[in-house]
Amino acid sequence: MRVDSASRRIAALREEVFRAFTDPGMLASWLPPEGMSGHLEHIDARAGGSFRMVLTYESGDGRGKTDEHSDVTDTRILALEPPKRVVWAVTFESDDPAFAGTMFMEWTLDALPDATDVTVEAKDVPPGIDPDDHARGLASSLEQLAQLFEGHSTRHVPTGA
Repeated sequence: MRVDSASRRIAALREEVFRAFTDPGMLASWLPPEGMSGHLEHIDARAGGSFRMVLTYESGDGRGKTDEHSDVTDTRILALEPPKRVVWAVTFESDDPAFAGTMFMEWTLDALPDATDVTVEAKDVPPGIDPDDHARGLASSLEQLAQLFEGHSTRHVPTGA
């Protein structure tokens, strides 16, 4: 079983970081990796809930999984344990069998005195996702999550969409 992972220390309290997983505006701003924008079509941010996100490649170079320029994911929220753990089951909408199946993503938030260590493990990653690209994407998402709290974000961050 393939497992891709990444981690990042974020200069914010664990409860604040956890909110970025349940607030629609925050989630849509940090989850899409660099080079992509994201739009939530719906979200039910609770254990047993789900969200659907459309990720669009900003360069338009035609490498999408769903269509030429986008990836669409349907995500079931399997666990939501405030403020320490989130588990998602992510399915890509794609006709390409290389992207078939469900990827499980577990996010853990470990509290430190003035920061939070966030780790993500992606299990059962579809074989069509290049491991190096995925590592860069996970690291980019974590960097953008950190930027929400560390004052360096270049993305607009609406809350409570």
